[in-house]
Amino acid sequence: MKKSLVFAMAMALGVSATAFAANPFSDLPTGHWAYGAVAKLAAAGVVDGYPDGTFKGDKTMTRYEMAQIVAKALAKGAIGADDRLVSEFADELDNLGVRVARLEKNADNVKITGTARISYADKKGGAFKGDDSGNSQSQLRTRLWFTGEVNDNWHYLAMLQNRQYFQGKNESGDSDTDFQRAYLSGNIGAVNILAGRFDDYIAGGNLYDDFSDAVRAEVKFGQGYLSAAWGKMANTDRYGWQKYDPAKGIFEKNDSVGDTYWNVALGGNWGNLHGEATYTKINDQDFGAMAGNPGLDRYDNKVWTVGADYTAGKWKASALYLKGDADAHGAEDAFDDDGYVFGLSYAGAENKKPGSWGLYAKYYDQSAVTVVSHTMNGDWYMFPYTGFKGYMVGGNLTLAKNMIASVEYYDLKNKSASGFEDFTNQGHARTLWSEVNITF
Repeated sequence: MKKSLVFAMAMALGVSATAFAANPFSDLPTGHWAYGAVAKLAAAGVVDGYPDGTFKGDKTMTRYEMAQIVAKALAKGAIGADDRLVSEFADELDNLGVRVARLEKNADNVKITGTARISYADKKGGAFKGDDSGNSQSQLRTRLWFTGEVNDNWHYLAMLQNRQYFQGKNESGDSDTDFQRAYLSGNIGAVNILAGRFDDYIAGGNLYDDFSDAVRAEVKFGQGYLSAAWGKMANTDRYGWQKYDPAKGIFEKNDSVGDTYWNVALGGNWGNLHGEATYTKINDQDFGAMAGNPGLDRYDNKVWTVGADYTAGKWKASALYLKGDADAHGAEDAFDDDGYVFGLSYAGAENKKPGSWGLYAKYYDQSAVTVVSHTMNGDWYMFPYTGFKGYMVGGNLTLAKNMIASVEYYDLKNKSASGFEDFTNQGHARTLWSEVNITF
């Protein structure tokens, strides 16, 4: 970039001086568009010319040369440690021995980012008969992320979520606001740690993708990793049912779909192949909540999974096997206790690349004991006792930078068990899901 343009930009970004110099450089005429910016910087002692009295404003400047100018501006008080230029050239300033550069990296101690997602779901099929929630749902979900720097190794993260439901009791719809995430992220030596309320993601989200009050630690070795977590499932927001108190005969308070749990995962990457095996022990998993019997069908469950995915160019293929073992489950001898998930995708929309797009499809065959809180946008929870099987197809497109639109279609049905048709949902759950997700 030309020197004259760099210094004009520097003035716009916050470098200031109070006086003009009398034409400081012989090759910078008073009428030049950059004269004001360069003259102010020269008057402040921030920039110097060449020994022959010229400025050479058409010369291309390196980042290192610009960092030297920023260092002078800092030394003379023309800018402060919180200036955007200091942040931009922090690494070069460090190399120059300007210690304030490191302070500037931490000056903005709390950063705010967010996402806004407007979505619409159209639901059809026999599985929704008698469902008083309606066959269509639309909402705007806004999430604000707060990231605070504790020190070089630790950060505090929190997330505030607001949802506007456009099918509420009045014209403006219903809404809720929840403080959903609050956790520390950092490392102790080679151990990476998450601690607090965070989103735990187990077996690609096919077993669990929801928030938990837990501690997760991970150690990497070569191309592999070993991860372990212990805590309590805390997804009361997603599941709005109430806990049933048999002694009182009433539904008393919101409750999560599971209680305490622990999980271990072992995986790694070998070229284009990624593999992982997990084991999860869930105490008091609620199998009856989706059937309208919350708290009445709670049993301990143990689930292990093994899966792999392979990438070839823009294509990715994946396969996952799941095996559950509930201590007690109504008619456990009649229902399956395993599951399979197969996926295929091509490319994918990228936030920073307008026009980028992708296609993807999955096939599911999961028994009730192999899922706790699924990552999908389909209505898998309509089949609480048997589990579900079916497929989804979808695609996404980056409409503009940080704006991605997605459309997904799900067709799911129950894994029927002979002799239990009276209390299992026999219809299809067909869901057309669409959304636009904005990142800021």
